[in-house]
Amino acid sequence: MRADARKNCDQLLAVARTVVTEQGADASLRDIARKAGVGLGTLYRHFPTREALLEALLRAGFDELAAQAGELETSDSPGDALVSWLRDCVACAHEYRGVVALMVAALEDTESALHASCVAMRAAGTRLLTRAQTAGAARTDIDGTDLFALVGALAWLNDQPSLAPRADHLFDVVASAILTERTGQCRRGGTPPRPAA
Repeated sequence: MRADARKNCDQLLAVARTVVTEQGADASLRDIARKAGVGLGTLYRHFPTREALLEALLRAGFDELAAQAGELETSDSPGDALVSWLRDCVACAHEYRGVVALMVAALEDTESALHASCVAMRAAGTRLLTRAQTAGAARTDIDGTDLFALVGALAWLNDQPSLAPRADHLFDVVASAILTERTGQCRRGGTPPRPAA
C-alpha cells in the first residue's frame, strides 16, 4: 500500500473508532469520511462495506482476546481464567454500541467480513470453557455458542441506559451460573444487588 493510501486508511480507522464509539455501529459512513478529511469514495476503496470497516475496528480487540485466551489456558484456576476472559470479551463487544447484532449474524454468514474474527473469538472462549468444564469448575450443559450468546447479551445490557448501572452485578450473576464453584475472580468482581426502584 502506498504511503498516502496507508495514511488515509489509518486516519479513517482513527476517526471511525471515535465516531462508532460515540454513535454506535450505525454511524454515518459519510460523516466518518468527512471527519477524516477524505471523500466517501476513498472510504469505500479501503472499506467496501460497513462490516469491513467494523471488522477492521474489532480485529485488534478480537486478536488480543484470542491471544489472552491462549495465555489463560495455562492458568492454575480454569474457572477464574474463564470469568476473566468473559469479562474482557464483554467489554470488547460493548466498546462499539450496536455491534452485537452484527457479530451474531456474522457467525452464520461466511461472506461477512466479521465471520472469521467472530469464529476465532468463539473458539477461544470455547477452549477456556472446555478447560473449566474438564476441571469441574464450570457446568457441562453449555457450549461455546452459548458462551458467545451470553457475551452478546451482557454487552447489550451495557448499551441500555436504564440497565447499564446493573451490568456488573448481572455479569456476576451470569458468571456464578456458569461456574460450579465460586471462584476468586467472581467474588472479587461482585457488586451487591441494587434495591428495586
